[in-house]
Amino acid sequence: MAASSSSTTLFLVFSSFLIFASLCYVSEADYSAPIKKGLSWDFHHKSCPKGCDGSVLLDGSHGGPSEQTAPPNQSLRKQAFNIIEDLRGLVHRECGRVVSCADIVALAARDAVHLSGGPDYDVPLGRKDGLTFATQNATLDNLPAPTSNATTILSALAAKDLTATDVVALSGGHTIGISHCSSFTSRLYPTQDPTMEKIFAHGLKEVCPTNTTDATTVMDIYSPIKFDNKYYVDLMNRQGLFTSDQDLYTHKETKPIVESFAHDEKLFFEKFVQAMIKMGQLEVLTGGKGEIRAHCSIRNPDNKGYFSYLAEEEDQYDLETRAELR
Repeated sequence: MAASSSSTTLFLVFSSFLIFASLCYVSEADYSAPIKKGLSWDFHHKSCPKGCDGSVLLDGSHGGPSEQTAPPNQSLRKQAFNIIEDLRGLVHRECGRVVSCADIVALAARDAVHLSGGPDYDVPLGRKDGLTFATQNATLDNLPAPTSNATTILSALAAKDLTATDVVALSGGHTIGISHCSSFTSRLYPTQDPTMEKIFAHGLKEVCPTNTTDATTVMDIYSPIKFDNKYYVDLMNRQGLFTSDQDLYTHKETKPIVESFAHDEKLFFEKFVQAMIKMGQLEVLTGGKGEIRAHCSIRNPDNKGYFSYLAEEEDQYDLETRAELR
């Protein structure tokens, strides 16, 4: 428990530092990437200089369905939601309520990748938080299940303008993290998926002895806490955890992409960054189409403390204005 608390605190410190730095400084590395109208690489440069749709965040306790407990989101650790809210508090105390939870999620995802050994990259900013709940059906419709084959995934994500290379690169995010047994036991019981390597399957059966076992295992057996290209080596060795993973090495369109990433980590990192920037702009809200939440898990109209928060903002603004006039 102490080690877990310590690592969480360490991540919070590093991530808050990186987020503040990101709000103030932008390199030129990703300027060639297209961005949607309303976003920019230096969106918070003026509004948050002092430190120089988050659609999984709503908890369902304030007038709508819970996004956090939708089946595809249940693998997200509760601790992660707490970290996002802690980061929001740090940023808002420093700069005021000018940075959305959606932007903080995008930056924290980048920081988590980088701190785990993956690429560092710029994030286009200026998102607003959603005004409506993402229903459970909408979540299921937008996130292909781990039991989906490559054809299904490619078709679903092509509708969102994501290419086969994008799909394979984003799947590489499974190089870190854990999975619940329920996401892959259909490959073990009642009969073993023939595309799964036997020793790998035996190890999974020890963790998940039945198809109803509630346990977890790592998604990348070679380097589960390091962001690298070993996930693709797993697939070539028939040690992909999900059907949606392993089938990428079976499908004729995605197999050569898997092989190229397995042999060239730099190429994987490059394509992963491009795909993340593209995905981070899907159905993005900007300008007056959303809000900046005062609490990441609660829409502002449902937040009982929102109006007192506004009063505090107004008082702070008055104090700063008087100080400037002196």
